[in-house]
Amino acid sequence: MNSEIELKLLKEIEELKTKISLLEGKNENTIPTYQYSKIRDTELKKLFEIEQNIGRSIFDEWFNYPIEIDRSMEAFFKELITENEILIERYSEEDLKVNFIVPILNKIKFKSYDKKIRDFYELPMSYITEKFILNGTADFVVSEGLVESKKPYFFIQEFKRNEDYGNPRPQLLAELITAVELNDWRFIKGAYITGGNWHFVILEKLALHKYQYFISQQFDSTKIEDLKNIYKNLLFVKNEILSMIDT
Repeated sequence: MNSEIELKLLKEIEELKTKISLLEGKNENTIPTYQYSKIRDTELKKLFEIEQNIGRSIFDEWFNYPIEIDRSMEAFFKELITENEILIERYSEEDLKVNFIVPILNKIKFKSYDKKIRDFYELPMSYITEKFILNGTADFVVSEGLVESKKPYFFIQEFKRNEDYGNPRPQLLAELITAVELNDWRFIKGAYITGGNWHFVILEKLALHKYQYFISQQFDSTKIEDLKNIYKNLLFVKNEILSMIDT
């Protein structure tokens, strides 16, 4: 049997078992529930077989795609850095988001009425199986759907000052796993932010509840060249999503 068909059948069987359990009146509260915003590496590894692949060649096509940045955009980035660099490690989560992160994301213009996609902030999500529940809100998601999210494509997790306020990596991975399972995909992209530092992530599904993930080098958004590369990487994601919708 084709491995992809087999995986899909196993997933459908698992979902059916969960629905039957709920219909039979079994208490949903007996199923362990994990919040995206609080999940840690140890909990993630209890739920899934997941390992980091330290190779980075998987990012080559993504990061090396030729995208030109004009002078006005570069000037905007320089001004953004000048206005925020001194305070960026002192900002609260909301301050960091409003003053520094959102202006960058707005320049990407993920919203498209024609393609029916947009960016969502604080998006509620859940992934329910017969053995566990993952739920909570995702900080930032680019998803198909204008009024409500229908198919999540890309995630950015945790606009935190630093990892002392909660490690965003396992939180992002839990969200990416949810999206892979909801969409029946093999690969999905995301990013996590701590203070001014960005890491991009690719998650690959290998088998049922078995995954590997790749983490990029660090991009310091307070450095103009790194910020330009962050912008290019996000533009690539936008164009890739539009192509996926078209096909």
